[in-house]
Amino acid sequence: MSHALRLVGFLLIILLSASCAEREEPPTPLGSPPAASPGAVPAPSAALRLGVDYEAALAAPGRSPEDRAQDVWRKPAESLAFFGVQPGMAVLDLYAGAGYYTELLATVVGPTGRVVAHNNKAYLDGVGDELTRRFADPQRLANVERLAAENNALELEPGRFDFVLLSAVYHDVYYANEANDWPKIDGPKLLAELFDAMKPGATLGLIDHAAPPGSPAETGGTLHRIDPELVKRDFAAAGFVLEAESDVLRNPADDLGKGVFDPAVRRKTDRFMLRFRRP
Repeated sequence: MSHALRLVGFLLIILLSASCAEREEPPTPLGSPPAASPGAVPAPSAALRLGVDYEAALAAPGRSPEDRAQDVWRKPAESLAFFGVQPGMAVLDLYAGAGYYTELLATVVGPTGRVVAHNNKAYLDGVGDELTRRFADPQRLANVERLAAENNALELEPGRFDFVLLSAVYHDVYYANEANDWPKIDGPKLLAELFDAMKPGATLGLIDHAAPPGSPAETGGTLHRIDPELVKRDFAAAGFVLEAESDVLRNPADDLGKGVFDPAVRRKTDRFMLRFRRP
């Protein structure tokens, strides 16, 4: 065989190999934002960029079986990576509930960081003994400070926090039930307090249940869902900058007309994630 023919055969083998490799490339994971979507940041890339092992926080000893069971649908490693939580940060977990995220945040920020776990009376009554059990050993979550304050009286220290988390709670700004210890929240006042409590350049991460586009604010109190566009408008009015969105928790199969506690959709709702920055 001539040198020219051998060269052609060699080039054909290279082209065929490249073609096979291209077909075997894994598809884009479901739920990943489109490549052309401005501001969208896939969580795994963020994790690599930040150099933080968020999966290690999930594997930390002492986490309860109940918390570990929730990891499947909450996807906390991807969420914390998207929000960019890092060691040494001062963090506010607003309406922390039973403390699922509080514990993970405490692990990620480490001994040089600090987490303030906030609850009001309604949340404290709702979680009952679960929160007591979580903090039974004060040494295990030694970098967590618990704050009990009502909706319109947070009294946060100015310029303290590097990161604020609102996990499935912002819709309750549009909920009011005096009989259940939930007075109407002054939304603009709340966002102004959070803004002032954050350092310049600090980040606020928000997760919530999606309502149908164009839904009125009252949907936050009826279905416990909220239109993402309404959230964006509220935060823009308060001076926050929308930095990125993530589709990691989206579920297009969710029936947006059902309340989030309906057994048909509970823990399977369509949830959106937004990352805001205080300029």
